[in-house]
Amino acid sequence: MDKELVIALAGNPNCGKTSLFNALTGSRQHVGNWPGVTVEKKEGKLKFEDKNITVVDLPGTYSLGAYSEDEVVARNFILRDKPDVVVNVIDASNIERNLYLTIQLLETGAKVVLALNMMDEAKNKNIEINIDKLSKLLNVPVVSTVATKGEGIKELIKEAVKRGNSEEINVFGIDYGSDIQKEVDLLEDSFLECAAALEYPAKWTAIKLLENDEYIKRYIEEKKDFENINDKVQKSVENLIAIIGYEPDTFIIDKRYEIISDVIQHTVKKEAIRVESMSDKIDKWITHKWLGIPVFAVIMFTMYQVSMTFGNEFLGGKVDDAFSTLGEWVGNILTNVGAPELLKSFITDGLIGGLGAVLVFIPMIFTMYFFISILEDSGYMARAAYVMDRLMNSIGLHGKTAVSLIISGGCNVAGIMSTRTLDSKKDRMVAILINPFVSCSARLPVYALFAGAFFSGKKMGIFDQGGIVIFSLYALGIIVAILVGKFFSEKVFKGEESYFILELPPYRIPTAKSIFIHMWEKSSHFIKKMSTVILGLVVIVWVLSNLPGGVEPGSKDSLIGIIGSVLAPIFKPAGFGTWQASVSLITGIGAKEAVVSTLGTVYGVGDENLTAVIQQVFTPLSALAFMVMSLLYCPCAATIGAIKRETNSSKWALGAVVYTCVIGWVAGVLVYQIGKFLGFS
Repeated sequence: MDKELVIALAGNPNCGKTSLFNALTGSRQHVGNWPGVTVEKKEGKLKFEDKNITVVDLPGTYSLGAYSEDEVVARNFILRDKPDVVVNVIDASNIERNLYLTIQLLETGAKVVLALNMMDEAKNKNIEINIDKLSKLLNVPVVSTVATKGEGIKELIKEAVKRGNSEEINVFGIDYGSDIQKEVDLLEDSFLECAAALEYPAKWTAIKLLENDEYIKRYIEEKKDFENINDKVQKSVENLIAIIGYEPDTFIIDKRYEIISDVIQHTVKKEAIRVESMSDKIDKWITHKWLGIPVFAVIMFTMYQVSMTFGNEFLGGKVDDAFSTLGEWVGNILTNVGAPELLKSFITDGLIGGLGAVLVFIPMIFTMYFFISILEDSGYMARAAYVMDRLMNSIGLHGKTAVSLIISGGCNVAGIMSTRTLDSKKDRMVAILINPFVSCSARLPVYALFAGAFFSGKKMGIFDQGGIVIFSLYALGIIVAILVGKFFSEKVFKGEESYFILELPPYRIPTAKSIFIHMWEKSSHFIKKMSTVILGLVVIVWVLSNLPGGVEPGSKDSLIGIIGSVLAPIFKPAGFGTWQASVSLITGIGAKEAVVSTLGTVYGVGDENLTAVIQQVFTPLSALAFMVMSLLYCPCAATIGAIKRETNSSKWALGAVVYTCVIGWVAGVLVYQIGKFLGFS
């Protein structure tokens, strides 16, 4: 059998690359990180005419420069890993902007196939593209596609396989003029004179050095055999400045745009009259100066209401009943076979009770991510970041931090990783250090348990109080993040100002396939954690609850009871000074979801009785204070690790633990004490 073909997908953000990836691979996807970096790596499999194909979805990027880690990852995969073919996905309605990346891809010498995507949107904008002429001018195959509708997918695969199997070398070069070419030739000769092998194409490397590419410059500096190259580069730059009058990187960029302009002139026809699109009409309201934030709040509020009532109460109730039945069934079997009480307790109270107390909230998480996937695929999330930008700028924070905060709503680790797109070190540090305050999906089981026990089913007008409480917690997390960010921005970090650039894609109708793939990607992280981290914590908590031998399991005299009793007085001013609550907050540092499973284990009840126990131990006010504490206190272990890795500092990671714990405790105490003063219970 022929070797597996590797296809890399490259393209600008919002070009429909993800939709194309989903159309090609469906559910046969794997998500991880690129080795040594935190940029997400997506791989998928497909089979075409007995040919096994691996599709690698490269990070969305506007160029192959070195301005962000995304760009470096994309170009290193193309130049070092050398995929069999690169499918360059182009937004047909924005072809001129997209072609800059195309030109750079062609300059690498890679085998390229152009996927002219979103052709339906181009037609709606009265844009006509001569595909045959475009293919001839760029000397690459061009295929028209509409990924969301599955149009052109088979033709694209067929062309990619044909190109990947071809021995023909892509020949595409830009005539930068004799002066540039002379210096490029000199640098190429210098590489040949060195003993070490160059990992990148010599001509491409020479051009990048003349472009002042920081990544390539560092790469050359780190190689001892290339120690004299930088001196020659500097001399070449000086020679070119003397001839053309300005930096050669500007000259090189201008030449690329000249090529693009010529290609567009011969292949694209646009309607002269500007017709206001439906996206423009919707954005007049969605991104309105005064209405944008209220609209965003209403959308988020509605999402939490539906997630709480349908996802948690209705669907979660079904799962709750299933685990109750499972616990009783397994317990009866163990009794009938004469299993020791300790083993029975471990399986029914520890495993089934502990895990069941968390798994019961999976329907709510799936429901929430279902709506988030719709918002992302429709193009609204980009608008949300744009709307939040105004608010964040008004208090001195960089607008791009809004994007990382929105991503943190799914997972704080992912939000921290996304800060790599920020150019300023100050902006990155501030964004990293405030991300833990944003409520991630791992905290949802805690909210669902306590809101369900004390607020769900009660109405405030036409709205469910449980949904209002959860929405308020998310809002509080963002407010605290913004206030702490303002403090860091003005008092701790000082750095250069930078600008917020965000492309607003046109609104699109999400496909069911794409929604469910995204929903599963996000929710499966929770399920995986259930089977690893939380399972381990459940076992540890159960063991500590049953030691030393002879004590009543889960009692104050057990090891876990002793640990909790030492810490309990600290939380008494916040209204939940019990050893059980203290222990749950400790295990919550390992994984936030473990707070619920720990409570189930230490109280010795399954998921079906945990709500009833909570209602006896807590009051509505102390429950609210506990949820606020759970929102704001110490980030989980994975987030602490991400902070250490991204700041390259153990001190900042430890500092994040300290200041979040202090803020969480103070906020919990304030909620409880002010509530008592106002007469609440």
